Amino acid sequence: MTDAIRCENLYKRYPGKPPVDAVRGLNLHVRVGECFGLLGPNGAGKTTTIEILEGLLQPTSGTVEVLGHRWGRDDNAIRRRIGVSLQETRLPERLTVSEMLTLFRSFYPRGPNPKAVMRQVSLEDKANCWTEKLSGGQKQRLAVACALVGDPELLFLDEPTTGLDPQSRRQLWQIIHRFRALGRTVLLTTHYMDEAERLCDRVAIVDHGRVIACDSPRALIASLGGEHVIEFSLIENDVAAVSETDGGVPIDLARLERVASVRSVRVHSGHVSLTVSEPHVALPALLDCLTTIGVEMASLTTRHASLEDVFVSLTGRRFEDENGEPPSDGLSETRPEAVA
Repeated sequence: MTDAIRCENLYKRYPGKPPVDAVRGLNLHVRVGECFGLLGPNGAGKTTTIEILEGLLQPTSGTVEVLGHRWGRDDNAIRRRIGVSLQETRLPERLTVSEMLTLFRSFYPRGPNPKAVMRQVSLEDKANCWTEKLSGGQKQRLAVACALVGDPELLFLDEPTTGLDPQSRRQLWQIIHRFRALGRTVLLTTHYMDEAERLCDRVAIVDHGRVIACDSPRALIASLGGEHVIEFSLIENDVAAVSETDGGVPIDLARLERVASVRSVRVHSGHVSLTVSEPHVALPALLDCLTTIGVEMASLTTRHASLEDVFVSLTGRRFEDENGEPPSDGLSETRPEAVA
C-alpha cells in the first residue's frame, strides 16, 4: 500500500433550495508516511472533505479509501488505525487529563499507556487537573493526545493550532514531528501558510470543492516563476487622483509586467505586488518606471514568495478572504503565465 488515503471524483451535496455542492469532483492521494496539508479559504470544502475521510459524513458520490479500506464496509478496521482531532473538541469538564486519556485508550484494542501519551504532549504535570482548568493550548494538546492514544497509523488534524499562541503552536508542531518520525501519516488542515510550509511534504489547495493545485510547498512556490515578491503602495494624492482605475492605483499593469525580472503583477486594496526572479534587477527598474509615470511610493517591502502568493495567483483572491468570496474593495490581477 503506497496511499494512506485515496479519493476519486468525490462529491458532497447538501439538500436545500438551491442545494449546496460543498465538494465537487475532488481527487486526492495521500502517501503513506507523509504530512499532507489541505489548504483553502473558508467554505472551500476542506472540513467537509476531511469529515468524509474520517467517516463522519457520507459522500454523495465518489470513491474513498482509507488505509486500503472503505467506509461502509470496513468501518471498524479503519477506526482502529486512525486518530482524529476535530476542528473543535468539547471536553467533559469534570474529568481529569488522566481520566480522559484512560477513557479514550479503552476504545482501542492496542495503544500506549496514557502516562506515556501525557509525556508525549507535555501534560504529565496536569494529570490530575480537570479539563475545564486547562489553557487553550493545553486543551488542544489533550485533544491531540486523545487522537494518539490508540497508536494510529493515520492522524487527522483539522486546524489544530487555530487561536493558539506561538508557544502552543510550536509545541503542537513538535508533537507532529515526533509522530512523523515513526513513519506515520498526517492529514492536516490549516489557515497558517507558514505552518503548512514548515510541516507538510505536499499540500493540496482546495477552492470551490476541487483541488486546483497539489505539490510540495517549494515546488508550488517555484511555479510562480519567481522566488521573491516586491510590494508597494503610492502616496494618497496619487491614488485619489485616479480612484476609478482598477485596484485604485494610477498604473498601467501591463507596463509593470514589462519591468525587468517581473513575472506577474497583482493589485489588492491599493497595494501592488510583483513576483520577481531577481529583486536586485527589478527594484531599480521599478523605480525608473514609477518616475517615468510620475507617481511616488508611500511604502515598499520585499520578501520571499509564499504559499499565500500561490493561492492568490491561482484564484485571484487572498487566502483569508471570508467564505472564499472575492474582496469587496476590488482585486485586479494580471499574470503572464499560469501556475501549473
